Amino acid sequence: MKVLRITAKGLPLFKEELDVSFYAQQRVAEDDKDILYSLFSNIYMNCADAFIGINAAGKTSVLKAIVLALNILNNQPINHIETRDILGDTPKAIINIYFYSDSKEICRLETVITSEKSKTDSNYYRIVDEKLWSKPQESVIVRKNLTDFSVYEPIAVRSKEEAFLSDDVSIIIAHNKRQKEHMDIVSLLSFTNINVLPFADEVPVEIISFLDPTVEKLYFDKSEKKTLIHLQFKGREEIVLNNSIELNHYLSSGTVKGIVTFTLAKEVLKTGGYLVIDEIENHFNKEIVSTLIRFFMDTKLNKKGGTIIFTTHYPELLDEYDRNDGIHIIRNKNGITVENLSNILKRNDIKKSEAYQSGFLEGTTPMYESYIQLKRSIASSI
Repeated sequence: MKVLRITAKGLPLFKEELDVSFYAQQRVAEDDKDILYSLFSNIYMNCADAFIGINAAGKTSVLKAIVLALNILNNQPINHIETRDILGDTPKAIINIYFYSDSKEICRLETVITSEKSKTDSNYYRIVDEKLWSKPQESVIVRKNLTDFSVYEPIAVRSKEEAFLSDDVSIIIAHNKRQKEHMDIVSLLSFTNINVLPFADEVPVEIISFLDPTVEKLYFDKSEKKTLIHLQFKGREEIVLNNSIELNHYLSSGTVKGIVTFTLAKEVLKTGGYLVIDEIENHFNKEIVSTLIRFFMDTKLNKKGGTIIFTTHYPELLDEYDRNDGIHIIRNKNGITVENLSNILKRNDIKKSEAYQSGFLEGTTPMYESYIQLKRSIASSI
């Protein structure tokens, strides 16, 4: 199962409908096929999707909406999804998820969600209407018709007879069970500013050596009652720790984050799943981030179409992209908007970081007036 496109209406923080596509929208040249995942015919997937914007543009909010949609498609109850707060107090949110099924069909799931206050004054979310469409891949003659279902009738409609189904679980659960489909979704949103190993599994020595060549070994000794962590630097005695938090006293924040990120990336590449990271450059140097992105862009390594979806403040990372359609510009002016770079820059050969920093894309650099006011304020206080 591969997600092709997500749209969402009625999200309180967004100025207009959120519309994000993950398939290649520009023409695919022969050289591009080394960095894109082939789905079928002339349809290819971008396996590294970057979302960039200035501070407070709404980058985290966009990722929350994407994670919400991914988990709805993966049978998760909405009220158990960590990013459900992006729905806020919405009276009506309409989420459309277009995806490619392992049954070689293109599908569209439309889910209508309302919110209500629970007894504890928290929001409870309920699915009040839902439809599922399907069409064979052979029906897609040109790419622009990939997500067009205007001539198709729904193959499934949520009804009151489905009393067995929780009101916050999508009807997609029946499709997934029938087709035996499941996505591996790894969200690191809760680890954006926290660097702790969330697991106690073996860390490949290659990952450790790449991140910190002074470390000779790091492994976990599990027993029924507890797990001991064995850490040894080259030329030094072994250190035994009782919990993963203690690793922060010996390893840098970048190394700890790298162990988490690259270990999970390895699993996502193996399964063809999704890895979602907010502020990917936190605690990393540019080369480490670039390496991670290149792994997902390498079709020889990424054979199952694993996808990394990330936000960043750093325009230099955009120069890792040969194409524009894997980059999304986020702006916030009386509400969050998202625009694919391929809609703004038609040519791929323009240096993307310079276009972003120059202000050519509009809304991608701090406002000049705010800069002058800040400068004056600092000058008057010195």
